[in-house]
Amino acid sequence: MSRSFKVGVLAAAVMAVAPAAQAFEAGNFVVRGGAVHVAPDDSSDSITLGGNPLLSGADSKVTVDSNTQLGIRATYMFTENLGLGILAATPFKHDINGGGDLSSDLNLGETKHLPPTITLQYFPMSSSSKFQPYAGIGINYTVFFEEKTSDTLTGAVADEYKSLGNVTGTSLDLDDSVGVAVELGMDYMLSDNFGLNAALWWADINTDATVTADFDNGTSAKTDEFEVEIDPMVYMIGMTYKF
Repeated sequence: MSRSFKVGVLAAAVMAVAPAAQAFEAGNFVVRGGAVHVAPDDSSDSITLGGNPLLSGADSKVTVDSNTQLGIRATYMFTENLGLGILAATPFKHDINGGGDLSSDLNLGETKHLPPTITLQYFPMSSSSKFQPYAGIGINYTVFFEEKTSDTLTGAVADEYKSLGNVTGTSLDLDDSVGVAVELGMDYMLSDNFGLNAALWWADINTDATVTADFDNGTSAKTDEFEVEIDPMVYMIGMTYKF
């Protein structure tokens, strides 16, 4: 019996008795980082002031553009099949553009938001599988901040309401949002600790918005509150680290 054959038999025997590498087990923390792209499926109510269109003859609505940021997600595994996931990211910045009768090329303002999301995740595969698909459902809480209106919007409002005085500025207020979030994703482990990740979410994000115009005589005029539905698809691709 050759020496190389003996070595091969010994290696096979060791592999047969050695435990299989575990992908995810109870007590593991799984951290994922990568690019996160938010693509709103947006719609809005018409913007009115005292029940009348904000701009004469125009069904003024808004749209929200897409944005990509750095995303960080962490999962704590309760069992090899159940985990609690948390999504965080650097602040997303969105331009707010015209909708309805207003051109989508017309910039009306901008906002930033943070979308912390908590989901209960289910991993159907055995912990020994390198490929780990998962599905999750949970809650999204979106915080809007640094809302701004554009000079274009301020100028249009000033022309429309000059009979009330000279408009010195406009402002935008967006309420925070709480809604359902669902996700699908997969990890493919390249080693015991490192792997690849891809995931997508849908989040129910609705906000009530108000535009305020300030006049030089100290008065102001607020639009009627209008709802903006953002309801984005969120895509992420990145790396996984388990410890």
